[in-house]
Amino acid sequence: MKITPVLLAAGQGTRMKSDVPKVLHPLCGKPMLWHVLQALKFATTETPVVIVGHGAQEVKNYLGDTAECVLQEPQLGTAHAAMQAEPILRDKTDLVLVTYADMPLLRGKTFQRLVETQRLNSGPFSLLTVIADDPRGFGRIVRKADGTVEAIVEEYVATPEQREIKELNVGAYCFKAEWLWDALHRIEKNPKKGEYYLTDIVELAVKEDLPVQAVVHDDFIETIGINTRVHLSEAEAAMRTRINREHMLNGVSMMDPASTYIDAGVKIGQDTTLMPNTYLHGNTEIGEGNVIGPNTIIRDSRIGNRCKVLVSVLEGALLEDDVDMGPFARLRKGAHLKSHVHMGNFGEVKDSTLHEGVKMGHFSYIGNATIGARTNIGAGTITANYDGEKKSPTEIGEDVFIGSDTMLVAPLKLGDGARTGAGAVVTKNVADDTLVVGMPARAIRKLERKSKDK
Repeated sequence: MKITPVLLAAGQGTRMKSDVPKVLHPLCGKPMLWHVLQALKFATTETPVVIVGHGAQEVKNYLGDTAECVLQEPQLGTAHAAMQAEPILRDKTDLVLVTYADMPLLRGKTFQRLVETQRLNSGPFSLLTVIADDPRGFGRIVRKADGTVEAIVEEYVATPEQREIKELNVGAYCFKAEWLWDALHRIEKNPKKGEYYLTDIVELAVKEDLPVQAVVHDDFIETIGINTRVHLSEAEAAMRTRINREHMLNGVSMMDPASTYIDAGVKIGQDTTLMPNTYLHGNTEIGEGNVIGPNTIIRDSRIGNRCKVLVSVLEGALLEDDVDMGPFARLRKGAHLKSHVHMGNFGEVKDSTLHEGVKMGHFSYIGNATIGARTNIGAGTITANYDGEKKSPTEIGEDVFIGSDTMLVAPLKLGDGARTGAGAVVTKNVADDTLVVGMPARAIRKLERKSKDK
């Protein structure tokens, strides 16, 4: 059976007071549109059809080839929006699952229940409802004596008695495709609003004496729709709670989940501990047995196993196993710390690789550099990699000792076992096992390197 999702995403979202299309506003690091599409994958079989309108090109650019976009112009209501999918889907799908792109908390299993209800329904469609004390402007569900749906009554036309009804229309429907398209053309324009509303389709089925079934959902939080920034913040909190709970159930410890912020899609291994005020953003992967935070921000980075990251900021970085860094360390794009690297407080690394066992003291900057294994970077060391026009590399060999306050002026190479005196300004390459001092640094003697076995 072919099941196709149709996502209504054409609304302007004026109450958001934003130049950004409402469906592209982020929720835990992903546009709300992304969350709905992810959930729909669990219940549908075909490529989504997204009805776009306001900010159509921006939405199309975001979706790329992951969905088929259809423009609704002019925008004449939700039934008119669903009708735009007819030329694409008529005679090409069995069921059509219609929902809104501004309801990002709906889960895949909820859509699955809706589809399964319609599979067993002899009538033309089923819809999702929720029982709640706070109607939030949702339409009320009026039932027949046999339990099927008789009507959806919008709040602005509901009688006082109907407003007391606790069962609300969520805005997710699963239709038999062959019935849907003709029914959409029979919906009449609302005389007060001048638009065609999808909720009026219930009346058409009832007039034909066809049963409309309802799936009653028990989680009102999941059905939150977003119309304002206030709603967005409520949904953000709910989604964050959901994400954190899933990670904890998979073996991640959080001292204070309420102050731990993890984007959707972030991967974390078991026995990793997240301290308060930890932020994990974007395409981030964290291995097992790590301690992250407190007060740490990590974006688009990969961290191996058994690392300690204390009060630090990482962006576009790679940490291998057993690295410890911080507090107040910063890794910028292209930073690669190999196993057993230690990076002290107030250090910064960009576009550089620190090989195994490197120790980088505090108050240092390493940019466009390759640092050999077991090298010690003294406090206050700076790679002067930018001359105002271009950046140049610095290459430091293995078992090198860089004295405190050394200035390494790139392009520059230091051989294995080399040493610099405190305060040296190194402008020329340094041979293996050579000590340089001064400003500019000059060689004063050859060194006898200790055996690595000792």
